[in-house]
Amino acid sequence: MTTPCIIAVAITGSVPTKANNPAVPITVAEQIESTQAAFEAGASIAHCHVRNDDETPSSDPEKFARLKEGLEKHCPGMIIQFSTGGRSGAGQARGGMLPLRPDMASLSVGSNNFPTRVYENPPDLVDWLAVEMQKYDVMPEIEAFDLSHIIQAAKMADDGRLKRPLYVQFVMGVKNAMIADERILDIYIETLARFAPDALWCAAGIGPNQIVVNDWAIARGGHTRTGLEDNMRLDRDRLAPSNAALVARTAEICATYDRPVASWQQARAILGLRAPK
Repeated sequence: MTTPCIIAVAITGSVPTKANNPAVPITVAEQIESTQAAFEAGASIAHCHVRNDDETPSSDPEKFARLKEGLEKHCPGMIIQFSTGGRSGAGQARGGMLPLRPDMASLSVGSNNFPTRVYENPPDLVDWLAVEMQKYDVMPEIEAFDLSHIIQAAKMADDGRLKRPLYVQFVMGVKNAMIADERILDIYIETLARFAPDALWCAAGIGPNQIVVNDWAIARGGHTRTGLEDNMRLDRDRLAPSNAALVARTAEICATYDRPVASWQQARAILGLRAPK
């Protein structure tokens, strides 16, 4: 339990709006400001989406470029992770920002149900995104919404489509996908250790499951994710006032288990990432 815990902050996502919580950052400037506060509170990874002015999701590489430039300036050393998720674009547009060479990018290796639709990740697109990430020296964070996604990621590492060691995020609590269940998390961890023994892992819970999954992950020596993309409340009665508040709450859980919060330097060392420019 002496391993520092990497805290990722998912700043805005594609779905939350200011009508849901006024603290949700939409513009690039708002995202930079929100991320800086979260960075100062202990987050070492920024999971990034971009939005249009009407709050709809975007995959515009120019917006990603401005966000990356601002984060590098105001959050020096922080790990920048772009989303290639399917809500913001279709087909290869989902990876159009990878030539910007962020430190990391999300990679979903299989399809599953989401609250109102199928989250489609066809094999040819997954393979193309994996090739692009290797081409531009971007470390994938594997998004595992299902047990089969863990096994598929290990298979892709075995045949060279993904570099080892893998970094896998277990996503729990998405409606119509995998529930947040402590025993299932243990099965995920055991399965990953069996199929990819050198892999590292983190876990994210959606909505009220966020704090629960944060606790389970930290207690088991894993890493974890928080932020307004996944959850907009501190509790049933209170909206989260900021991303920083959710990061601070996660850091408090680390303290209860005597786990230090990873600095950006420690996070980069744990993940084997290049030094920042």
